[in-house]
Amino acid sequence: MMNKYLTFLIVSFIFWASPLLAQSEWPTKEWTLTTPPSVGLDSKVLSALDTDIEQGKYGYVDSMLVIRSGKLAYERYYGRDYGSIYQKEASTPGPLVVRDPTGPYNYFNPWWHPYVKKGNLHSMQSVTKSVVSAVIGIAVGRGEFPDLETPVLTFFKPSTVDNIDDKKRRMTIRHLLTMTTGLQWNEDYPYNDPRNTFSIMALDPDWVKFTMNRPMSSEPGESFQYNSGATLILAHVFNQATGMDLEEYAVRHLFQPLGIDHFYWKRTPYGLTDAQEGLFISSRDIAKIAYLFLKRGKWEDKQVVPEAWVDASIASFVSVTEDRSLEYGYKWWLVHYQYKGKERVAFAGFGFGGQYPIVIPELDMVIVFTGWNILAEGPRMSALEGIKRLLEAVKTP
Repeated sequence: MMNKYLTFLIVSFIFWASPLLAQSEWPTKEWTLTTPPSVGLDSKVLSALDTDIEQGKYGYVDSMLVIRSGKLAYERYYGRDYGSIYQKEASTPGPLVVRDPTGPYNYFNPWWHPYVKKGNLHSMQSVTKSVVSAVIGIAVGRGEFPDLETPVLTFFKPSTVDNIDDKKRRMTIRHLLTMTTGLQWNEDYPYNDPRNTFSIMALDPDWVKFTMNRPMSSEPGESFQYNSGATLILAHVFNQATGMDLEEYAVRHLFQPLGIDHFYWKRTPYGLTDAQEGLFISSRDIAKIAYLFLKRGKWEDKQVVPEAWVDASIASFVSVTEDRSLEYGYKWWLVHYQYKGKERVAFAGFGFGGQYPIVIPELDMVIVFTGWNILAEGPRMSALEGIKRLLEAVKTP
């Protein structure tokens, strides 16, 4: 009887594990290429989306990648002459042309954006925040990062921070991770609007100090308020806690295990790793990080990011919209969508200009869009629209 039971367990394990093992592609050196039909996708639907992008339906999209079952099934890049497209804006001082107009804080300068030095490393903008969250998760797993309930003021001399009150004393690392700091901040205006708090911060040489000095407008943890400066504070906390530069730590513990050798990470004017928007990386490599999260932090035979951290990162901590169609975890966005009559949830990084590494767990799919729609007006691709268009291509669930 026992032997039959063990046999049943073994057969059951093989039955359930085989599909998982078959899907465990590890693109450490390079992605395995395949055709859309071989992974249950409709080539005609993908080609129609490709045509729409090429013809400008979604503004300036720079790349589209579709990965399913661990294989790269569709990949397109779109050449844009950004030197001509944004020529006027590049020479006009304003919130997106900060400091020396020939430098990296002129977002219209084609030497720096969207491809750094006109190579193939694309600006990830705020997708950088999602990558930073992964790095912090690794440090937590290694016991090299403080408890998330640690007050943020622990890492600053009180005499160097303005507007300290009981609310600011209660602001913790977790509040920085989840955009619930309670700091007075408004990043809802377009980035070319001088009222945007980010645009005001960009004029200051010390972005961390600027953010920490903001007065409190609400109780920490009470509500979502998008705040790029909060992730810069996290970089400061990271350096203080680990004694290492965040970029160096990322290279050792995240990039190298995934085989990511080529990237550029710009710095703030004060010299800190720009944790809120500074990463430039290829579309294939940002897809690796999304795929790592699809695999719940595992890569080959190693748990690179703790599974518990991945689960917490893509769990809803706070609702962004009243109808909860968009939620937020640890620097990852949760996007609700409809598929086959049911509400489902994808998770993604969101970056200014159209940077979207998107993970659809139930369909074993990773999608990447990059772009450079940085003016307030004009058509653009949203994460939800990208999901909807890709769902149309799914033939085999």
